[in-house]
Amino acid sequence: MEQLAPHEKVFVDEEFLEDENHADLTCADCHGGNPGSTDFKAAHKGVQRDPSYPAPGVCADCHDRQSENYRTSLHYSLAPFENTIMTRATDNPEIKAGLKTAMGNHCAKCHASCGQCHVSRPDSVGGGFLSGHIISKNTPERETCTACHGSRVGEEYFGESKSENPPDVHRQKAFMKCKTCHKAEGLHGDGKLYSHRRQVESAPTCRDCHEEIYSDKGRNQDTHETHKDKVACQVCHSQTYQNCYGCHVNQNQKTKACYFKVDKHEFNFKIGLNPNRSKRRPETFVTLRHVPIAKDTFEFYVPNALGNFDRLPTWKPATPHNIRRKTPQNQSCDSCHGNVKLFLTAKDVDKEYLEANKPVIVPKEMIPEKMGE
Repeated sequence: MEQLAPHEKVFVDEEFLEDENHADLTCADCHGGNPGSTDFKAAHKGVQRDPSYPAPGVCADCHDRQSENYRTSLHYSLAPFENTIMTRATDNPEIKAGLKTAMGNHCAKCHASCGQCHVSRPDSVGGGFLSGHIISKNTPERETCTACHGSRVGEEYFGESKSENPPDVHRQKAFMKCKTCHKAEGLHGDGKLYSHRRQVESAPTCRDCHEEIYSDKGRNQDTHETHKDKVACQVCHSQTYQNCYGCHVNQNQKTKACYFKVDKHEFNFKIGLNPNRSKRRPETFVTLRHVPIAKDTFEFYVPNALGNFDRLPTWKPATPHNIRRKTPQNQSCDSCHGNVKLFLTAKDVDKEYLEANKPVIVPKEMIPEKMGE
């Protein structure tokens, strides 16, 4: 994303003074400080750059329910990051403490406060006002949503990834924005602290809009009915997507700047087993995306930190945002049935990660046989 010029980041548009909801508030009402002082340092003592963080922050004075729920939302808590890393971690408390330091430096910088969506760009992409401090209910998705959810969502959805795939059909034909599917309750939280995004009860599903696919009014009704609750929609309707391997975090000893390096990226498509089937996600087969965690990801901070690495797969259930009605794997039954290369098998996984990925690897006997078309 192109960075803002310094003056663009801090310029407050006079239009903000006409905001029907916030114009009566003074700067100090939200940011603190001492507006009665004529001394610069004294006037700015106690000023909070982002008064909406930590949650619930000053926004709770008026938006109490949303702010209270936001404290447990995944955008704020980042609970899945800590939960998954600590699940893999050794049981040694000293090592876990070192891991928390590493996570604080590298994994906890993408949290989104209220202000980092409705007033400014997220800090993780350089910050700066979206529109002269005007507080917007309808945030620009390219400067907020896909500023953080970029290569794995934004580029694929907009058709801008190196795979050269066309845009998601919802973008291309209906020009849908993120909020079309991802409603406020899902983004702001519902008051429950979930350990993983796939558990969120208010998260969107394809059936929210495509209710007719299992009815006699639906297109390809027989095919959809046959695969209902057996195959996730993305298995038939996703295109190839980006997978990342071998993330290693580090810190410059002189500047203390934190950075990371990924061994490789590649575009592919893999069908695997759903390791956590539930009433909400009952499918046997799902699309899998490789996450960049490695056994030595945190080696710079803590040697042998992930002593229980095999507790979780490195290939995780995914919902790629690159949907098309027609894809290579749904051209015919045999485009998928019997097409071993589409399925994650033991041959696709490095030997040192076989144990971790047992729950998602598809055994040979489970790969659907050719239909003989």
